[in-house]
Amino acid sequence: QLQLVESGGGLVQPGGSLRLSCAASGFTLNSYTIGWFRQAPGKEREGVSCVRASDGTTYYTESVRGRFTISRDDAKNTVYLQMNNLTREDTAVYYCAAGVGPTVQRNQRMCFKPHLHDYWGQGTPVTVSS
Repeated sequence: QLQLVESGGGLVQPGGSLRLSCAASGFTLNSYTIGWFRQAPGKEREGVSCVRASDGTTYYTESVRGRFTISRDDAKNTVYLQMNNLTREDTAVYYCAAGVGPTVQRNQRMCFKPHLHDYWGQGTPVTVSS
């Protein structure tokens, strides 16, 4: 059974850090393009970061560039999202997703399209508040 499980969310003060994990079972994560998405209350799901399967190229949405880092540990079959200098605007449920094939990894715009990802985790909530 193919499964993604996120962990690492929680409550953090503004300026703090969290590291989210996305662990895969039933398939090899580095064969897939992995995206991190988030959805805040009342808003659409948005792409935050991606790492391409083919060459490890990473993408970031403008609002997190320089603060968030996506990385992949093939030995652990896990992708991470290190989030630093968090702000209240980062509050959301964070999801990881896996997509296969050339389309999803063609460029950032494609990687941030939720419908191009085949497998999704259940989400982990992140709340940034003082």
